[in-house]
Formats: sequence, structure tokens, C-alpha cells
Amino acid sequence: MRKIRNDELADRRGKAVDAKAALLRTYRAAKEAAEPGREAKQAERIAFAQARETRRTKRQQVKLAEQARLEAEIARHDAMVVAAAKAEADERELAAKNRIARVLQDEAVRKAERDRRYANRKARRA
Repeated sequence: MRKIRNDELADRRGKAVDAKAALLRTYRAAKEAAEPGREAKQAERIAFAQARETRRTKRQQVKLAEQARLEAEIARHDAMVVAAAKAEADERELAAKNRIARVLQDEAVRKAERDRRYANRKARRA
């Protein structure tokens, strides 16, 4: 048969307070025992975070350097394209000027030939 307890409310409350105090004491004892390990883990986490930040900074610097190199290469390529286009335009302009000069020269030769024929005709009539 069971033993019937007739605990009073005050007894139950006292036991609950004692149990909570015991739990608190064990928690504080465990926390104090783990303090050196916690500090070591915290220092290790800080070291890892600093190393991670260093690696991130280095990656960012490499990325920026690569981007600057690509921009410089693109600028150099663009400058070469512009220079080639300018050279081609200058060459076309020179060819056009030479063609105009040849046309004018041919026109002057034709005019001189025409004037010579006209002078010969006049000389024969006179």
C-alpha cells in the first residue's frame, strides 16, 4: 500500500525553493568551472574572425586589382581602336586629297592640250 503524504502547502513551497536554489548553485558551479574554457573558446573565435576578415580583405584587394587591370586593358584597347580609326580616317582623307589633286592635274593637262590645239588652229588660219 502506498504511503499517503499529507504535505502542507508551505512544505511544498519550501521544497520548491530549495530545489530552485540547488539548481542555481549547480549552474553557478558549472559556469565557474567552465570559465577558463569559455575564455579560451572566445579568444579562439576572435582569432578566427580576425583571420576571416584578413582573408576577406585580401580577396577584396585582389578583386579590386584585377578590376583595375581589366579597366586599364580595356582603356588601352579602346585607345588602340581610336588610334586605328584615326589613322584609317587620315589615310582615307589623304587618298581623297590625292584623288582630287590627280583630277585637278588631269583637268589642267586636258585644258593645256585643248589650248594647244586651239592655238594650232589659230596659227593655221592666220
